[in-house]
This record gives sequence, C-alpha cells and structure tokens, in this order.
Amino acid sequence: MSENQQTQYRMPAEFEKHEATILAWPHNPEDWPGKFSPINWVYTEIVKNIVPYERVRLILKSEEQKKRVIGMLRKAHVDLTQIDLLVFDTDRSWMRDSAPAFVKDTKGKVKAIHFMFNGWAKYDNWKKDYYLPEFLTQSTNKKLIEAKHKKQHVVLEGGSIDINGKGTLITTEECLMDDKVQVRNPGFTKDDYSEVFKKYLGISNVLWLNKGIAGDDTHGHVDDLCRFVNSKTLLIVKEDNPKDANYFNLNENIEILLDARLENGKKPEIITLPMPSPIIFDGMRLPASYANFYITNGSVLVPTFNDENDRKALGIISECFPTRKVIGIHSVDLVWGLGTLHCLAHEEPV
Repeated sequence: MSENQQTQYRMPAEFEKHEATILAWPHNPEDWPGKFSPINWVYTEIVKNIVPYERVRLILKSEEQKKRVIGMLRKAHVDLTQIDLLVFDTDRSWMRDSAPAFVKDTKGKVKAIHFMFNGWAKYDNWKKDYYLPEFLTQSTNKKLIEAKHKKQHVVLEGGSIDINGKGTLITTEECLMDDKVQVRNPGFTKDDYSEVFKKYLGISNVLWLNKGIAGDDTHGHVDDLCRFVNSKTLLIVKEDNPKDANYFNLNENIEILLDARLENGKKPEIITLPMPSPIIFDGMRLPASYANFYITNGSVLVPTFNDENDRKALGIISECFPTRKVIGIHSVDLVWGLGTLHCLAHEEPV
C-alpha cells in the first residue's frame, strides 16, 4: 500500500478528543492462567466506565461470545447503545499493541498506520492479530497505510511509545534498541526510528529513557513507566525502596528526564508517581504500575492493587486531570495477564 512520501501526519495525544475506544473481549485463558473467570467482570467494569464518555468498539471472537457478553453487560446495566459489537477472531486482547496507530493528515482526516505486531517478538500466537488493523479500518471506513522503512514492515507496539500531540515522543532503549532480547526491528538505529516516527506519526523530537519496570513481559514498554498527561507534563513512576528491583532503573530514568527537552526546547514538567508494593503470583513478579492508566473523554481509568499507595496515586492523577473523573479499577487479577488498562485499550481520535 503506497502513500505519497510528502504527506504529513500528526498522531493526536491520548488526552485529545476521542471518537471511540477499541477493546477486545478476552477469550484466551492462557493470558490469565488460573484467573480467567474474574477477568470477564473486570472487563465489564472497564466498559461501564468508558461508555458514559465515548463509544466503545468492542471486538468479540464469535457470535456465541457476543451473546454471552451482551448478557453480562446488561446485568451490569451498561448502556449498550454506546457500544459497537464487532465479531472478529483475534489471538489476544491487547489492543494497545495490535490495533493500528491513528493519525490525522494535513486536512484533519483520520487515517490508520499499520505497524506490524509480532507478539512482542516473543510469542507465536499473533497471526490473527496481524489482520486486526485491516478489519478495524474496513469497519470504520478509514484508510490503512502500511509503515515501511528500508523496504521492511516496521514492528512497533502502541505500548512502547507515548506522545504529547505536539511532536514529542517518549520511549525506552530497552524495548526498541536491545539487539539480543525480543528484537523488534533487527539493525534499526535511533536514526531509523526517528525517520519512522517523523514520517508516520509527525514526531520531531524523541526522548529515550533506559529501562522499563521489573516484571514487564514486553521488555520495556513505556506505558508502565512514563506518560504524558498534557503537552508539557510527564508522569513518571518512582521507587523509594533501595532494595526493590525497580529502584535503580526508575531513578535513572528520572535523572534522564531532568535533562530532556520538548519539541519547543523547553524542559518538561515532571511529576513522580509511586509504585505499588511488588505483586508476586506463582513465583513471578508482575508489572503492576499506576502509570498504565487509560484516558477517555471524561474519565481516567487507573489500575489499583489493594495497596496503600492506591489512594496516593489516584490523588496525583486527579490533580493532573482536573476536568476528568478519575476512577480506580481493581487490577490484581488483571495484572496476572502481564498488563492492565492501557495495554488493553486503544483510542480512536475524532
């Protein structure tokens, strides 16, 4: 699929106006082994707290699942008129990474960029998810543009980047530059990524943090680590316990940000967010982080973990979003799938 090389795009920030939120109802028990049953009700709660503010495009594996999910949503008194029920068989439910990146062209028209999703360069069950962008764009009548660089389809997950809508993107070297573990684009340099980000997302300024949080199955996604809450302010997680596995890496990232500049040459405002106490299940450290919140038109959904820092994190995020309702979503079961709210949702701009 070809596109004029001179076409300019801009990727809107998540805090800008949405047309809808894309979600896929979970169907793969292997994503939450031994904890799959309660996940359906967590999803019900997520949908219920999005539909008052915007439409939800809900992807369902089959007509059979569609009937069952409608029953669950009705039990929870969810407004079904705000939901588009789309039947498409996916491998996984992590829409942040497998759905396309939505951008606007110079005339303000929304288009979709198809970055390749390959199971985080780790898992084999991603072949169905590869066709998700095509299905979504056909369903919403949008043009799909394949992201290519040096004649290859660029691999990029939505959770690996966060943007401010003005030209600055933040990511991690652990995720995109590691050449030994979960290598997305072999041989890519920072300059290669800068070219891709500029061409397809309208990015003129890239901020590189080092490593992500402990327990992160994606090998360094930034959406568990650092997020834009407006065009000039970054929320970044901080660990105060020197004995914790996150302590050094998170403090190093904060030091990196102190020297960072936005696209306009100004320093970003930096606000720190606490980390919950480590969540260990079946001998595994899970990637629990308050930074994995999801912004809707009128609310911010924040993962909570039955932790003493839940209230503190909700308070900090509330101050960052004074015009939105900040809602905690119990995520102790959800994070067993190695991701929470932001990983599961994907915004579609107006």
